Amino acid sequence: MPDVMKTLLLNPPSFENFDGGASSRWPATREIESYWYPVWLTYPAGMIPGSRLLDASPAKINWQQTVEICKNYEFLVLFTSTVGFESDVKLIRKIKEANPSLKIAFVGPHGHIKPDETLNASQDIDFVTRGEFDHSVVEYAHGKPLSEILSVSYRKDGKIVHNAERPQLHTEDLDALPFATDIYKRDLKIENYNVPFLLHPFVSFYTTRGCPALCTFCMWPQTISGHAWRTRSTENVAREVKQAIEYFPQMKEIFFDDDTFNIRKDRVLDLCGKFKPLKFRWSSTARVHSDYETLKGMADAGARLFIVGFESGDAQILKNIKKGATVEMARTFMKNCRKVGIRVHGDFIIGLPGETRETIQKTIDFAKELDCETIQVSLAHAMPGTELHDSMAKQGFLKVEALADSGGHQLPHIEYPHLSKAEMMGGVNRFYDEYYFRPKVVWRIVREALWDSNERKRLYHEAVDFLKLRSERWKWVREGGDIDKPMIAVPAPPSASGND
Repeated sequence: MPDVMKTLLLNPPSFENFDGGASSRWPATREIESYWYPVWLTYPAGMIPGSRLLDASPAKINWQQTVEICKNYEFLVLFTSTVGFESDVKLIRKIKEANPSLKIAFVGPHGHIKPDETLNASQDIDFVTRGEFDHSVVEYAHGKPLSEILSVSYRKDGKIVHNAERPQLHTEDLDALPFATDIYKRDLKIENYNVPFLLHPFVSFYTTRGCPALCTFCMWPQTISGHAWRTRSTENVAREVKQAIEYFPQMKEIFFDDDTFNIRKDRVLDLCGKFKPLKFRWSSTARVHSDYETLKGMADAGARLFIVGFESGDAQILKNIKKGATVEMARTFMKNCRKVGIRVHGDFIIGLPGETRETIQKTIDFAKELDCETIQVSLAHAMPGTELHDSMAKQGFLKVEALADSGGHQLPHIEYPHLSKAEMMGGVNRFYDEYYFRPKVVWRIVREALWDSNERKRLYHEAVDFLKLRSERWKWVREGGDIDKPMIAVPAPPSASGND
């Protein structure tokens, strides 16, 4: 077998402040500059000797610098997203002009859903991966021919070939992967990663893959990670936690970025038993299913905050999106989180199937009743590969030309006969205004910054960014939602050929 190819794993530069892939569940230019870790890319990076993981946007590395860096490599693994895809195709053209012999693979949900379209978009792409790509790109870097690599799509004799699917990784396989934190230590600077509701600096990685929940809008379980819930052993997770604590003494907390961390009570409590002696702070994703005993065990083991997708305060909308949770469950969960002292960052979505002017206000009122520490309000986006995308396309509700504007900011691309895109964007703005401009919430935020100079600086910059975008959004609403320069076309629904 030939020598290992000199490999660069790239989360590419794109729009300013664009958090576009490699673990971002919501690829977009952020309202407030923030970046998630490129966790998916760390695993092959740890298995390919001499490789480098380049996360361009957080490192402030631009197109020109990326092209220069790529001159020194033989194989490029690029994580693309639907919103950033056109930009990525233009980037690799420049890269190939500078390094014609470079081999290029596109990985991530976009290529998984649309392998044919992805390959046809550029002759510069040598192959596309489908599903989990950890071992596919590693095998190629080690010299294995494409014809023998599972879950890849590539061109052969003018036709596109789709190799057989690779079995998903389960506990033994996941435990055998390198630790993401090894690659953070080698290639990244943890201070570059900022998420407003997490302590800074933080480190994040996964303890599981997949999610058994059936939420129709959620991209990852419907694309590369799947609905089968697969776990690392609790011993393996605890070892990586210990390593992270040793590697990064400046770290304020660990974030467990699983699709849903708290699905199974016995595993959560087993992890908590191993976390407690380590005396560290951590946060995680969570669904509203955990009971008081589980939440108390998590709090005692250092849990500080949960990210929870409440989505809507309307019971029928929750049924429409197959959330598998109720409004009453959310109320009970929040009460128990308060009792044990765990904060909650609540995620809400405007524009899901069944949305009306009345349900928007109902969700705003529900959010104020829950009174999470912080919230994020998003427009419903039917990402390609999701059940929501297929149903919205079938019903003719994907009316708008663009997923994002020329700066990578997400725009409403779903429009209902009874609810315009401008009304939905106005609902997002009103949601933030009604929630955050309450005196008790203002005081809660300011109080945090009074005793911490770093928090004061961060709060100031975030407030400036947020108010600027708020103004632009209200202008967009007043002008009726016109888009000057749509960037990202809404892809057609998947074909029934079985190749997607």
